[in-house]
Amino acid sequence: MNEATASLKESVGPYGVWSGQLRAEDPEGAAERAEAAAELEQLGYGAVWLGGNSAARNAAPLIRATSRIVVGTSIQSIWEHKASEAAAGFAELEVSHPGRFVLGLGVSHAPMAEGYRRPYSTMVGYLDELDRAGMRSGHRVLAALGPKMLDLSRDRAAGAIPYLVTPEHTARARERLGAGPLLAPELKVVLDADPSRARATARAYLAMYLKLPNYTKNLLNLGFTDADVTGGGSDRLVDAVFAWGDDSTIRARVDAFRTAGADHVALQLVEDDMSRLPREGWRRLAALLA
Repeated sequence: MNEATASLKESVGPYGVWSGQLRAEDPEGAAERAEAAAELEQLGYGAVWLGGNSAARNAAPLIRATSRIVVGTSIQSIWEHKASEAAAGFAELEVSHPGRFVLGLGVSHAPMAEGYRRPYSTMVGYLDELDRAGMRSGHRVLAALGPKMLDLSRDRAAGAIPYLVTPEHTARARERLGAGPLLAPELKVVLDADPSRARATARAYLAMYLKLPNYTKNLLNLGFTDADVTGGGSDRLVDAVFAWGDDSTIRARVDAFRTAGADHVALQLVEDDMSRLPREGWRRLAALLA
């Protein structure tokens, strides 16, 4: 494990927040996003992972509003951002706020990316370009699901940030990566102990991801069936990729990922209204993780 990777693992700590809302660019919400980021830092989270096709420009306001917390993209699509631009964005933040920004890269999905082709080879070429631009591997992580991309996360990046996975996938990924690289899976959380209501909230959100082949293929490889990944997802699938229930149950689900080998868990709060910042939920989550 190189020095940059070791520093990243220490900086992000065991828990972070994954949020699509915090990557927004509307000027009207900028003050609340900055305030929320500062509160997440105070609550003890080690990182904020920006959902959607995010970039350094989305991270910059949150980094400026805080003093310690790491902000990463989860992910920046390699189809929509040139490697030279990604390296320049990283370099600018690294000069002004060293160690505070990590570039999370991913190949996205064929239905979402124009010109999608040979994703693994394209990622290799993208990393080659980042190397030529002077961006060190210790400051980037990859959205890796399958073995080949996990190997790339180990050999050409600081680690992996898998999305929509289970503790079983985390254990497989840890074995593939070895002990050194960062392994930071995302985990969706519904703060509701009512089974019917919690699963309904989860299923309504999960449905859009089950239209994306990279995720469904990975889930099938983990032993789920076609029936599990249709209709918004079976109860079995929902219970595997979400943490829901009372505080102790949610804590146990988070701990299962850590026990399986995760260095860090990126927690995404899922509510019926995903347009607002779930600040009260983030506070409750921090308390149950304390």
